[in-house]
Amino acid sequence: MPTEKPIQVDLIKLASGERLLRLSEPTSGLCLEKKMDPRQPVVRQKERLMKTFAAALSRELTVAA
Repeated sequence: MPTEKPIQVDLIKLASGERLLRLSEPTSGLCLEKKMDPRQPVVRQKERLMKTFAAALSRELTVAA
C-alpha cells in the first residue's frame, strides 16, 4: 500500500496580527501560502487549502514522472 508524502502545515502569525497558512511538501519543494480570513474558521480554510494543495501536488508529480 503506497504511503502519502508528508505535507508540512505551518500557521504563522504576522507582526500585523494577521495569520498565514503555509503548506509545503519537502521532496518536491512545492509550497502554497494563503492569508487567513479572520471571519471564517481556520479549520474550514485549512481543508479548502489542503484540497487545492493536494491537486497541485498531484499535477506536479504527474508532470515530473
